[in-house]
Amino acid sequence: MKKSMKKMLNPAVARVLKRLHYPLDVILTCVRWYVAYPLSLRHLEEMMSERGISVDHSTVHRWALKLLPVLEKAFHLRKRSVGKSWGMDETYIKVKGVWKYLYRAVDKDGKTVDFLLRARRDRHAAQSYFERSIVHNGMPETVTIDQSGSNLAALKAINLERGASIKIRQKKYLNNIVEQDHRGIKRRTRPMLGFKKFDSARILLVGIELMHMINKGQIKNCKPGRTPAQLFYSLAA
Repeated sequence: MKKSMKKMLNPAVARVLKRLHYPLDVILTCVRWYVAYPLSLRHLEEMMSERGISVDHSTVHRWALKLLPVLEKAFHLRKRSVGKSWGMDETYIKVKGVWKYLYRAVDKDGKTVDFLLRARRDRHAAQSYFERSIVHNGMPETVTIDQSGSNLAALKAINLERGASIKIRQKKYLNNIVEQDHRGIKRRTRPMLGFKKFDSARILLVGIELMHMINKGQIKNCKPGRTPAQLFYSLAA
């Protein structure tokens, strides 16, 4: 890696790269491909081999686990604000053969509000999700949910504890926008055939959601015409 490139790196990324003995462009390309496309780690190993680069599939996995939390922090500094009307729902993610729950919400324009992987589907999990989303995005005016009693209880608890007045709409067919948005995440997780560890699943879902948000134009302060790939790589700078 050239010295000029090193000086431009996000300091947190530079610290991670000290322990990763491959060129930066190779590492970032592998990590982006893994979270952006329905590819397995074995596919990436073969694709790199065809380009004359010998890298084990487990190495790509380690790169992703180390880099994605750092890139997520950089993204949140540049994330566009979302609207005050949210549609919230949870989808299923298999971890070690057991279904876990990915809580997600989008605003009325389809922009991702936030996401959180939880082991259980209950009021406590839903409230943790809403609290996190409010910290990152501010208080919503309206939240649309399905018929879930735990989600309803979580929102009522937040209104009571925070003295808030979030309007709660609980109608099954009003939440189609977030259910449709789940598909973009599921298309990527399906080839993974389930995750082996909860913490690994949480971090890799960060990368998948991050790329999903970039594709939806949720990153600000970027030059016109830049591709999603260029925007992803810019988070390392």
